[in-house]
Amino acid sequence: MKKFTYLIVFIGIISLFTAGYFDGMKNEEQYIEVKKRVGDENNYEAFKKITTNNQVQKVKDTLEDSDWKNAKVSMVRPPDYRFVFQFKNPEIEAKAVLYELWISPQKDQVELVIDAESKYVQLDKNKSAELIEILTGK
Repeated sequence: MKKFTYLIVFIGIISLFTAGYFDGMKNEEQYIEVKKRVGDENNYEAFKKITTNNQVQKVKDTLEDSDWKNAKVSMVRPPDYRFVFQFKNPEIEAKAVLYELWISPQKDQVELVIDAESKYVQLDKNKSAELIEILTGK
């Protein structure tokens, strides 16, 4: 019985440390690295780095609050922009999720794809406008 109690206490302590570690990573400051398509091909160049915490958080909130669908999509052209979230602290290593973004011909809505996760979403006009403004400055 005594060994069982020690085991429960040990597991509890490990859980606290693990939860604290991952919670600390969530609170780590990040920036967004945006790349813009060059020409009609699938070539991209560094376009913008978004470092303002408020803007980074707005983009995160928009993406998290969106109704992502599990779907493998095939678009008629390469994405207009690609972006990833990166930690400001270079010692933190995490797998970056690549977001690919298409702007509609009317320039009023965006479609996003996370190809590696087979996720797709089309944002409404308000969310699209906010996201385009932050990511492109336009």
